[in-house]
Amino acid sequence: MINRQVTLLSHPNGIPVKENFGMIETQAPTPGEGQFLVRNLYFSLEAAIRGWLDGRESYFPPIPLGGVVRGPTVGEIIQSNHPDYQVGDIVWGLNHWEEYSLVDENTILLKKLEVRPGVPRSYYIGALGGSGQTAYVGLHKIGNIQAGETVVVSAAAGATGSIAVQVAKMRGCKVIGIVGSADKARLVVDELGADGVVNYRETPDVAAAVRELCPEGVNIYYDNVGGTTLDGMLTCMTDFGRVIGCGMISDYNHQDKPTPIYNMWKLVEKQLTLRGFLLHHHIDAIPAAMDALHEWIGEGKVKVLENVTKGIENTGEAYSNMMKGATIGKNLVELTF
Repeated sequence: MINRQVTLLSHPNGIPVKENFGMIETQAPTPGEGQFLVRNLYFSLEAAIRGWLDGRESYFPPIPLGGVVRGPTVGEIIQSNHPDYQVGDIVWGLNHWEEYSLVDENTILLKKLEVRPGVPRSYYIGALGGSGQTAYVGLHKIGNIQAGETVVVSAAAGATGSIAVQVAKMRGCKVIGIVGSADKARLVVDELGADGVVNYRETPDVAAAVRELCPEGVNIYYDNVGGTTLDGMLTCMTDFGRVIGCGMISDYNHQDKPTPIYNMWKLVEKQLTLRGFLLHHHIDAIPAAMDALHEWIGEGKVKVLENVTKGIENTGEAYSNMMKGATIGKNLVELTF
């Protein structure tokens, strides 16, 4: 079988463009002992991948030029030499942008999915996958969310942010979203149920706008963007407020020149907690997240936002559009064979 793979042709200069990516064809691998072959159905496009494209070390090794781009996938097992993983099983894992992935039990984030009747498989990439789980785990395990608190979520129309907004509302909180367009602002209030919204592209002082909407102060800031937004939000927090460090989108495209943070004294003055987290270090919290998210989505209490691109050949362009901030909800590529 031919295995088409998306490779990194050049390091992006700022926002990635489709020309940074190429395509090669290889033979699909043959599983050895304890391995199985997965035919990928969906790629999960993650902002965090941007940090792996610059040739710098981070929490995962950089993707070398000419190397296949790493990313989470959902796929179906078509060959197996592992007793616990059978042909036909649907699995999630950190694999690569390719049609066929060779997987074993040491694959990061590997999980056999129990796709429930009537639930689209694509949901297990986003709302029921890493995005939804990250939103839930961040709010509960890192943020220790409590009913009656005030929560601000940046990138509130994105894959993780849109779920975080709705989960915070489900927990009985006042929720304010920060977004980058008028369309996203309307969606976050009208469809996701936020109590207010700030469009940073039309607001000279985001922190001042948040303080106006939240005169009581912010108990939890779910940070997906970092940069000047994080810096300003440090001035909006209540005593003993919690900042959940989920992502740093504003700096992903220029990590060689990170944005200075000037208001760190607020950590001391307000006795704040600022904690970053990576989902794969909180595997123990995922079952509770999945149970709650399945229930809320099934009952229509949580709305799933998806932006689906079809065809592996369009992966680079789809990723570029996401990193421009031009999309809403979970971005994924659906593979066609």
